[in-house]
Amino acid sequence: MNLAVTLSGQSQKLELKNPILTASGTFGYGLEFAPFGDLSSLGGFIVKGLSLKPRLGNPGPRIVETTAGMLNAVGLQNAGVEYFCRETLPKLPTNQTNVIANIYASSVEEFAELAAILEHEPRIKALEVNISCPNVRQGGVLFGQDAKMAAHVTKACRQAAPNKFLIVKLSPNVTDIAYIAQSVEGAGCDCISCINTLQGMSVDLKSRRPMLANVIGGLSGPAIKPVALRCVWQVAKAVKIPVIGVGGITSARDVLEFILVGAWAIQVGTANFMRPQISFELIKDIPLLCEELNITSLTELRGSLKVS
Repeated sequence: MNLAVTLSGQSQKLELKNPILTASGTFGYGLEFAPFGDLSSLGGFIVKGLSLKPRLGNPGPRIVETTAGMLNAVGLQNAGVEYFCRETLPKLPTNQTNVIANIYASSVEEFAELAAILEHEPRIKALEVNISCPNVRQGGVLFGQDAKMAAHVTKACRQAAPNKFLIVKLSPNVTDIAYIAQSVEGAGCDCISCINTLQGMSVDLKSRRPMLANVIGGLSGPAIKPVALRCVWQVAKAVKIPVIGVGGITSARDVLEFILVGAWAIQVGTANFMRPQISFELIKDIPLLCEELNITSLTELRGSLKVS
């Protein structure tokens, strides 16, 4: 079965040998997972979030297991974009699969500067813009919770990196995710990935203290899959550009469900922590499940959900 997918955006496109991508923050820089499978077999992988300057992240504890999921408040720890380009990027299999950079910043200007730096890195095939981060100039309001701010960031990144396939990653912590999706589409992005984590917290009854030092963290894993499916379905109906589904994927059946509601590709996230080989296994499992379900192609399945 041919699993190849072409993500055709408004100005750029991205060729994937299969729809399996790995989510930023769950797959390191890729090299950490090389012992568990062939990195070149993936449709691509998205490296952990990059900022302009190095970040130490939040104090611990910053990861907590929950019922059917995980809370994290890592705080986007990374060594900065310059170190990544100089030391890490040359070690990645950029000629064999798509390496995608996830970027985040606290101002529109920082986003544009990051995008401009990576525009000149031919080994980076696409950018994923994380707008689930606070705009410090607007009192900490998340870029992704305001349609105008989300569009402003998208437009700045599009202008700074005109030759990169541009993905914008949306937050589910909004009133109308379809409206946000339309705003970033209108600002020039090529693709939308959804969803990022839900906000949550966990407490210890005995000590009467929060389990995370940051108190609140991002909930991911199987617990959020129904929310992610709903968001992908709503966004896919609202925009004309491709949508990448993210949230709680642990099996080939999960992958096909996301494609059924309109996704063109998916990202495996929290499952990488539990089963580091899972992303590689899915590539083999999908054709077997399709044969079992009499699905002849992913194109035939995509967006074919019957709602009436």
